[in-house]
Amino acid sequence: MTGADNTPGSKTMIGQLTKAERRYALLILLGLTLCGLIIGIAGKDDPLGIHGALIGVAALAGIFKVISVYYDPEPGDERLNRYYDDPTKFGIVLAMIWAVFGFFIGDWVAWLLVKPDLTFDAGWASFGRLRPVHTTSVLFGFGGNALIATSFYVLQRTSRARLPDQLSPWFVLLGYSMLCILAVTGYVMGITQSKEYAEPEWYADFWLVIVWVVYFGIYLRTLARRKEPHIYVANWYYMAFILVIAMLHIVNNLAVPVSFGSAKSYSLFSGVQDAMTEWWYGHTAVAFFLTAGFLGMMYYFLPVRAGRPIYSYRMSIISFWGITFFYMWAGSHHLHYTALPQWAQTLGMTFSLMLLIPSWASAANALLTLNGAWDKVRDDATLRFMMVAAVFYGITTFEGSFLAIRSVNSLSHYTDWTVGHVHAGALGWVAMITFGSIYTVVPWLWKRDRMHSPRLVEVHFWFALAGAVVYVFAMWNSGITQGLMWRTYNESGTLAYSFVDSLIAMRPYYIARAIGGLLFLIGAIVGAYNIWMTIRTGSRQVHESALDMPLPVLGGTTVLQPGE
Repeated sequence: MTGADNTPGSKTMIGQLTKAERRYALLILLGLTLCGLIIGIAGKDDPLGIHGALIGVAALAGIFKVISVYYDPEPGDERLNRYYDDPTKFGIVLAMIWAVFGFFIGDWVAWLLVKPDLTFDAGWASFGRLRPVHTTSVLFGFGGNALIATSFYVLQRTSRARLPDQLSPWFVLLGYSMLCILAVTGYVMGITQSKEYAEPEWYADFWLVIVWVVYFGIYLRTLARRKEPHIYVANWYYMAFILVIAMLHIVNNLAVPVSFGSAKSYSLFSGVQDAMTEWWYGHTAVAFFLTAGFLGMMYYFLPVRAGRPIYSYRMSIISFWGITFFYMWAGSHHLHYTALPQWAQTLGMTFSLMLLIPSWASAANALLTLNGAWDKVRDDATLRFMMVAAVFYGITTFEGSFLAIRSVNSLSHYTDWTVGHVHAGALGWVAMITFGSIYTVVPWLWKRDRMHSPRLVEVHFWFALAGAVVYVFAMWNSGITQGLMWRTYNESGTLAYSFVDSLIAMRPYYIARAIGGLLFLIGAIVGAYNIWMTIRTGSRQVHESALDMPLPVLGGTTVLQPGE
């Protein structure tokens, strides 16, 4: 079963636009072409010029695509009888492409710590350049596209309202993809502002603000037109993710470029203020990108897949406000034993401990929702992805609060224990809930009764779980070993081990970490293949969830919404 219902190609995508939207698309692309040309000329002696050329060529290609179908017939009003899911389809495909690429780079980086010669004497392949390529590809390429795609899907179903237009969702998805491409290509060229999770330079940061404002506008416009009076809790989490990330991104990336023709910029903050702003951003981004957004995903897809209502809706709301308030104050726990004032360190530690309450409330809410559905967890690997994600979320949030305690942090800081903690969240929580949600929604979007191969979903689950467990346990052990070796003294009061001794002791753990990453990568490749085959072939039956509509059909005619 192939053809019209597959992932939309560029021609089909543009053909869905009205004549007015096609004109707007041409104006946007023309503006981007001119911007790319100006940046390319201004930065001709700087790596910025390459990015200017990249922007200009991509926008010019888009102009030709739009022109090629500009005079095609407009889509009919029957489109208003359906949810607009093509952007969600495209976003899921993008997310899986970034997942495979990002996990591959991550495993390469892991093997670099085992065998440093794997850089092949190329500057672009050094650890310092590949590592942000990995983090950006996984967190923002994979995670970000998955959040955007699923948020469009959840927003429409929980509001019983179609997205407000056809152009802005594509602008958000394609614009966000351009940001990820600019970031990743910039890193290999040495373009970075050296801020954790905020490496892209000033011009990419400016572009993301524009994209993000449009994204938030889509959410507000759709909710304003909703036919469901209640705003479901998943949308609270998604909106918090969008709004707070915008605030964090703008403040943390306030910078002054060296010149308009240079990719280099200097932060508006300096010294300890810059460090505090960065970790206010860094940890709160973990809160509202890697936690709130994916909790929105969990609160929709887990109960739908389990066929059970959320255990406690009140608990989900209390958890939302607890996370929203407490997380904002926790970033300073990254700066224990630094020049940051003691009171600020203590404030971050205190709020990190308090965070355990709303965080565990969400984890418990998810697991209690599965009461009466544990037989489904046993038999359904997709639901098992989400169950394991909730377990890892509980483990990771407990560990985060624990590591924020100053005395514990004195042992863990700068060690691989932190790396293990981060990946317990990234692999065990973020990736697992995303894979479970994607496996849930793909058959619905492409009108299949199931995934191409439920057995391959099972295979993916066990590869992912094994990879995450091996990786995290290796890093927990290596981190604690490092911390203990660095603080062990001999009888004469000098250090018992040199730094090189600790590196030698780490080698078996680094090999185990790389093997764990390889297992996770293999699982992602299996999952991408299964999703692709579901899109390309699938079964002839249609899942009932693929037939939902924005509004009930009354007397054979769908009542259109105001403004449509």
